[in-house]
Amino acid sequence: MTDTPLKLGFIGLGIMGAPLCGHLIAAGHQLYVHTRGRVAPQIAESSATQCTTARGVAERADIIFLMLPDTPDVEKVLFGADGVAQGLKGSVGKVVVDMSSISPVATKDFAARIEAVGAQYLDAPVSGGELGAKNATLSIMVGGPEAVFDRIRPLFERLGKNITLVGGNGDGQTAKVANQIIVALNIEAVAEALLFAARAGADPARVRQALLGGFASSKILEVHAERMIQRRFEPGFRIGLHQKDLNLALSSARTLGVPLPNTAMAQELFNACVAHGGQGWDHSAMVRALEKMANFEIGQASPT
Repeated sequence: MTDTPLKLGFIGLGIMGAPLCGHLIAAGHQLYVHTRGRVAPQIAESSATQCTTARGVAERADIIFLMLPDTPDVEKVLFGADGVAQGLKGSVGKVVVDMSSISPVATKDFAARIEAVGAQYLDAPVSGGELGAKNATLSIMVGGPEAVFDRIRPLFERLGKNITLVGGNGDGQTAKVANQIIVALNIEAVAEALLFAARAGADPARVRQALLGGFASSKILEVHAERMIQRRFEPGFRIGLHQKDLNLALSSARTLGVPLPNTAMAQELFNACVAHGGQGWDHSAMVRALEKMANFEIGQASPT
């Protein structure tokens, strides 16, 4: 329990949002929650108060967290009918913390519009996936005023381990886009390496184990390579969401005049997965696009 329980809001109780909300409840805070779908049992059976609208959350809570799929979802929740902004009017000192992964450009606009109604705004996207959310080990990349960050940091420490104030509003989202570029390219590299090893007749599980001790080691090799080998593609982070993040990278890069050739290639591999019905697969399933081209799956015996 915390010394000073706070009135917190949480909007978006999906794969990531539900466990994060759970950590805040476990810390002794009063939660006011709203979500589009079914409320997870661990939240429904807790002390959290369910609100019928985002506005209702904002009216009751002093700090409102969002964890939503995409930029239009955040805009609707913030500024739509019965949205957060309506619930903030006339309040003083409230803070909106958007932990979604959305457009850095839109984020700057959203922050200005929230500040115009008297509240403060942090963008705080995360990396670490479902496992990181459940274990409270996420990396949290924050954009916004330092004084607001310092106020919210104790709550971030309930949700993650590597917490960094990157800069002003929008800079947290920029860091997350950079993160997603690295993750996508790392998945592609690990997929290529395991496919090559398996097709050459080596045991991919033993190849993975050998590589974990060397310079090629990475979190992707540790976690996602195991998914590829064991054929476990139920989503921790869906391909459709990673496509969204790479779209943000590629569109922003066009505006900036920055070439991202390998990011574009990774996006095409995700597109190939979607063409085979894989929008809801875990993003480690990018390997399946490469396997289709090779006419060989990592789990099968290599022909002699």
